[in-house]
Amino acid sequence: MKRIHFTAEDLARTRVGATIGVAAETLDSIKLLRDRDAGLAFRRWQTSVRGRLGEQVGPLAALLPAHGPPVDMASLTGHTPCIDEAVEHFLGASRTLLRLELQDIEFRPAHRSWARNLADGDREARLQVAAALKACHSTALAPYWSGVRSHLSQVRAGYAGAMADGGVEQLLTELGGPLVRWQPPVLHVAHPRDGDVHLDGRGLVIVPTMFSTRYVEVLHAPLDPGRAPILAVPSVHGAELGSALWESVDEPATPPLDDLLGRTRAAVLGAAVGGCGTTELARRLNISPAAASYHATVLRNAHLISTVREGKAVLHTVTSLGLAVLEQQRPLA
Repeated sequence: MKRIHFTAEDLARTRVGATIGVAAETLDSIKLLRDRDAGLAFRRWQTSVRGRLGEQVGPLAALLPAHGPPVDMASLTGHTPCIDEAVEHFLGASRTLLRLELQDIEFRPAHRSWARNLADGDREARLQVAAALKACHSTALAPYWSGVRSHLSQVRAGYAGAMADGGVEQLLTELGGPLVRWQPPVLHVAHPRDGDVHLDGRGLVIVPTMFSTRYVEVLHAPLDPGRAPILAVPSVHGAELGSALWESVDEPATPPLDDLLGRTRAAVLGAAVGGCGTTELARRLNISPAAASYHATVLRNAHLISTVREGKAVLHTVTSLGLAVLEQQRPLA
């Protein structure tokens, strides 16, 4: 059991967030693939993805110890929904941060030497993790990421609604199903590792997660102790997910959209599936950032994509209408 202690200042500073980040969700998804008791909600996804991941999963599997806490991937990659930005964060993470995140992990004997190299800043080990993140994301998350983001957005909206109706204490009362119990001024969180967390006026950021299903986790920024911790709350209980969430949207497209939108604009629409920033759109499609921004604006005005600002970054995501347009260009069976 973890006990999170609130003051009046902490309650005032508590807020909700959008996602723990695509890289952290990717690592959680690899763990969930190996869980035979993940539940009915994930069975279709597991059946679809399991067996399609080969040796590329190795470095991520090494970061999932048999016992004890896993690596806090969100700390190492940031909370971005774009995998390329997450990988850039990871490759640029300081050696100090890597050592702090890895020092208490109970790695399996076969992985300990490699993990020491990673903690010491070995470039090859970092590149192996980066390649594994991108490969596993491409198979396990990218085909479903738009639906996952939509689901998480709905859960986050529910959090915000609870706060609007009855303040932070109502949200804490309703949070997490059987995993969380609010007994003012302490939030009791079911967890295999016992401990007390004193917020000390920093507040708390409450974020729904998709592929972390067993426990509510408290994530800290070890190099920034003044930053509010993140409470990562599983958003899926039982078999409550609709099957449409696991319908892949990454299958090859046929050309008709080129005639309707133009080749570049159609490519921008396809590239925005799962969420992508303007700079990343430009890089993926080998066009200028100005051109990427222009085409994204046209698509947004047509309600085919939505654009939100997350910190300093701008994120473009395909809307349900955009997904329907992409769906129509698939060949008939």
